[in-house]
Amino acid sequence: MLDIKLFREDPELIKENIKKKFQDEKLPIVDEIIEMDRIFRESKTKADALRGERNKKSKEIGKFMQQKDLEAAEAAKAEVNKINEELNHLEEEEKELEVKIREKMMVIPQIIDDSVPLGKDDTENVEIEKFGEPIVPDFEVPYHIDIMESLLGIDLDSARKTSGNGFYYLKGDIARLHSAILAYARDFMIDRGFEYYIPPFMIRAEVVTGVMSFAEMENMMYKIEGEDLYLIGTSEHSMIGKFINSFTPEEDLPLALTSYSPCFRKEVGAHGIEERGVYRIHQFEKQEMVVICKPEDSPYWYDEFWKNTVDFFRSLEIPVRTLECCSGDLADLKVKSCDVEAWSPRQQKYFEVGSCSNLGDAQARRLNIKIRGENGNYLAHTLNNTVVAPPRMLIAFLENLLQKDGSVKIPKPLRPYMGGKEKLEPKAK
Repeated sequence: MLDIKLFREDPELIKENIKKKFQDEKLPIVDEIIEMDRIFRESKTKADALRGERNKKSKEIGKFMQQKDLEAAEAAKAEVNKINEELNHLEEEEKELEVKIREKMMVIPQIIDDSVPLGKDDTENVEIEKFGEPIVPDFEVPYHIDIMESLLGIDLDSARKTSGNGFYYLKGDIARLHSAILAYARDFMIDRGFEYYIPPFMIRAEVVTGVMSFAEMENMMYKIEGEDLYLIGTSEHSMIGKFINSFTPEEDLPLALTSYSPCFRKEVGAHGIEERGVYRIHQFEKQEMVVICKPEDSPYWYDEFWKNTVDFFRSLEIPVRTLECCSGDLADLKVKSCDVEAWSPRQQKYFEVGSCSNLGDAQARRLNIKIRGENGNYLAHTLNNTVVAPPRMLIAFLENLLQKDGSVKIPKPLRPYMGGKEKLEPKAK
């Protein structure tokens, strides 16, 4: 959500930004907000004048009572009552306008960074850099589910019976590998100075609307029936929500946090959930990183974030690349974002395994997350990034570390979490 002052002082900047994001249908909303804000401020000015008049009349009542001029006192009381009626009407009008203005402001996108490439959708995202050699082996790489089944590590049929498509049972070595990757990711981030958290897995609507756009909320979040609670789509939601209505002293910043959680997503618009694959699913687990910092420090943390994910994947011998998200692919709250994509030897292309985002002060403004500085309070900047999100990451892991004999290599950093195993051997014939 943008500062209302920007609508008053530079509406053309907001409109130009909307055009950059190819959301021209939102252009009239800017003028609607400006007009409603004008009426709101006029109403406030009128109400303030009436309060002054009421105070004056109230003093006159006391004076008339002292002079025992009851007729004048009653006339003054009648005027005060009339003023109160008008004030009640104006205050009600102000409340309604305030709600309407906020609702409209929340659909206006954040001002994107000047470095963001212009483009309509994810097909126009721009490759930044590759890390590691994308190798195509001299043997056929099976579909990831087939690799898992060869290791007796997944049961999709049972999951369909209990829960439907988009769910799975992981078991044996694959389940252990899944947990090992998350444990390694946790320690990887702790070693880089991040504080570890396990947050609530449900949050209130106030927090949901504070951390994401309405479109994202509609497409992602599961609502708990009869409760003001939603299942989180990522631990970022809980972690940013933790600071709602807070004032963090400047000297305590940055707050660098890493958090584990299950994630629940409706995956609306995913063109159906694969029956056999685990690429798009309703439930998965994730290690996240979040930072609350001063505005001038957010570009630094943005670069540190995506580098952390690249370093993590490269430590497991998985080639990756970074991809700059274009203007049309940015969610409304984001200032700048890039995806980390892992190499798929089977498909011979990269696919998304994580997303790094700088949200500027968008979430902080919605949730009132402020920094207490020497010269007054100001809004914080928030950033988030995926460290790792199995089972999608398992696809990259299994494809890149599969050996010709069907075994799967375990890289050295992961072996302590796998009981010292150096490889997983196929079990199914």
